[in-house]
Amino acid sequence: MKKTLALLAALLLPFAAAAHGPTPLKSVETVTIKAPAAKVWALVSDFGAMEKWHPAVKSTKIEQKGGETFRTLTLQDGGTILERLKGKDDADMQIKYEIVEGVVPVSGYNSKITVKDAGNGETKVEWFGRYYRKYVLNPPIPAGEDDESAKKAIDGIYQSGLANLKKVAEGK
Repeated sequence: MKKTLALLAALLLPFAAAAHGPTPLKSVETVTIKAPAAKVWALVSDFGAMEKWHPAVKSTKIEQKGGETFRTLTLQDGGTILERLKGKDDADMQIKYEIVEGVVPVSGYNSKITVKDAGNGETKVEWFGRYYRKYVLNPPIPAGEDDESAKKAIDGIYQSGLANLKKVAEGK
């Protein structure tokens, strides 16, 4: 019996090593905004108007397909990102979406933006994302499709977006 188990383990071990793919990545950024939560939520929750607060977005096009809502973001540099709305909760002030395809070097991207009243006329916004690098197979990994490129891109999107959301909501 022990020999059978040892043989089975020896046969399956190479397949376990070969099955290893990319490690999930995550990004979390927050900002405190001196504006009422309702005002901030009105900006964030409008799935068809991200260009009102994110400086990288030139325009947004909304489409309904099979009962689902999709948006195509056209970026300032001409690139596009197709996203699917996964849920919007006005009571909890949360919006969830995923990237279907686009120029961002990620795959399996899912995100949530949460808006919370922080008291004293301030609002806390958290932008959370979980994703993988664009190249999901084992090495060698093409340049620009690696973990570092994916993390850098998402962190940059979140940081610039939240900084500008703050400016817009505070009226600066």
